[in-house]
Amino acid sequence: MMASGSGDKNQLKLYSYYRSSCSYRVRTALNLKGLKYEYKAVNLLKGEQFSPEFTELNPIGYVPVLVDGEFIVSDSFAIIMYLEEKYPQHPLLPQDLQKRGINYQAANIVSSGIQPFQNLATLKYIEEKVGPGEDLSWVKHHITKGFAALEKLLKGHAGRYATGDEVFLADLFLAPQMHGSIKRFNVDMTQFPLLSRLNEEYNKIPAFQDAMPENQPDNPLASAV
Repeated sequence: MMASGSGDKNQLKLYSYYRSSCSYRVRTALNLKGLKYEYKAVNLLKGEQFSPEFTELNPIGYVPVLVDGEFIVSDSFAIIMYLEEKYPQHPLLPQDLQKRGINYQAANIVSSGIQPFQNLATLKYIEEKVGPGEDLSWVKHHITKGFAALEKLLKGHAGRYATGDEVFLADLFLAPQMHGSIKRFNVDMTQFPLLSRLNEEYNKIPAFQDAMPENQPDNPLASAV
């Protein structure tokens, strides 16, 4: 994989948590662009995202955070757009303006309409305020709602991938969301044939494979092997 445990001060550094779908998006973008980076693990279960050292990098206390020399940027969407502007190899946005708009729309459905409803803080709050086990029904509701919208949106635009035969921004957001939905939340994907087909394609791409949670250095199962 492109990540490395240490490096010089000019090397890209990514503060990441192995199971974070937001971090997964950025890891994929870095891999697709062939950029080496130092992996800086932040254990969300231990609350390391709230440490003074981390909130100095990102005051809201979320991963991922990218450090590029003296520049610090957080939020996966902002990081990917920054990488796209600075490192033009393997463009993540199509030249066609309308196709680009569909990529933005699909990415936003995932980042705004699905992912916030499944993060650790949200699920913990639901379980505490509503009751044990209610967090799973909550997250499945929002995932299936979002996936149904994506299935309709991409129907007239998909090729081998979400918006044609090249990997673009929408794919970077879709792959982590589907991976987590299947592995963590046991979402039945048979009701989403288009998304299921796309997921099969993503699983064949090395840049996506290397970014998967199971292949990250802070995955406890990986370190136990």
